[in-house]
Amino acid sequence: MNTQAKKNFSLKAALLFVVVLLLNIFVHGAIFMLFRDSTLNPLLTALFAVIWGVAGVYLLYLSFSWAVEQFPEQISRRMLPYVFIGPAVLLLGWLLVLPALRTLYLSFFNASSDKFVGLGNYLAIFSDRLLATALRNNLLWVFVGTLACVALGLLIAILADRSSYERIAKSIIFMPMAISFVAAGVIWKFVYYYQPGTEQIGLLNAIVIALGGEPQAWVTMLQPWNNFFLIIILIWMQTGFAMVIFSAAIKGVPDDILEAARVDGAGEIRIFFRIIIPYISTTLLTVTTTIIVFTLKIFDVVMVMTGGQYDTEVVATQFYRQFFMYRNFGYGSTLAIVLLIAVLPVIYFNLRQIRKQGGF
Repeated sequence: MNTQAKKNFSLKAALLFVVVLLLNIFVHGAIFMLFRDSTLNPLLTALFAVIWGVAGVYLLYLSFSWAVEQFPEQISRRMLPYVFIGPAVLLLGWLLVLPALRTLYLSFFNASSDKFVGLGNYLAIFSDRLLATALRNNLLWVFVGTLACVALGLLIAILADRSSYERIAKSIIFMPMAISFVAAGVIWKFVYYYQPGTEQIGLLNAIVIALGGEPQAWVTMLQPWNNFFLIIILIWMQTGFAMVIFSAAIKGVPDDILEAARVDGAGEIRIFFRIIIPYISTTLLTVTTTIIVFTLKIFDVVMVMTGGQYDTEVVATQFYRQFFMYRNFGYGSTLAIVLLIAVLPVIYFNLRQIRKQGGF
């Protein structure tokens, strides 16, 4: 095929690709509008939405793949990877990047978003007593929660790997991961339940009374210790996650290295600190940074248990309160940006660790 023929062929393929793109936008846009304005039964709407989601994604990739294959082989080979990652990138940009940019924009305006105040909101939040309390509580969640989850996860992984009941033990510890933070908050609300002057139906107070003690309002009156009782819920849920990851990493430690250390007279504690910990150090850092991200943006447990009252406020609950309850869009957006800035370095460090392990 000569140069002119290749150029004409590429032009036709490009026009075909544009037609396929516009057709997909029109068809899926029309279906979206149809579902949005639908008066069907909600169950039928949900069923059709699932069918459209699965079939629509399949047809989307099929049509784009076919359109790209109409280009010359050299061009097609270069374009094909972008076809498969393109929709995902666009969706992430629409759902994450654009809202983040809009939030940043709103953070420079007043409560009603009609007057530019510059850095006024950022200066105000650092002089706010409630934010100081929220930042203090977030630091408690980060240090106490992360340290406890990592330490307990590592300890249980070591002990379970040497037990004949390994599968049962790991299943029990991992089980809380199967429920959401909201459900966990509801469960633990009954555990900490306190009702003055009546029979106590909360599990913890029932145990305290059985042991001869006095019932306590664990998450309301015991300030600031009530924050630690809330952190226990995070530990209960995330220890299983840490345990599973650590267990897989520990099983990857070569047996010949461990046996050589035992032959040389090294005890199990020395082997743990001198061989196992260095060998799984990258996994240790990855799990730690992942849990730190969880704790920085903790919201569900605090909102379900206390609603941010009794000095349990965290940055995420303060953001929710300012933005959605008080309708202070400028101040609420500023809190969201502060939370984003706090999370970004941890995410960057986590990605660097994954890159070092060959994840990218």
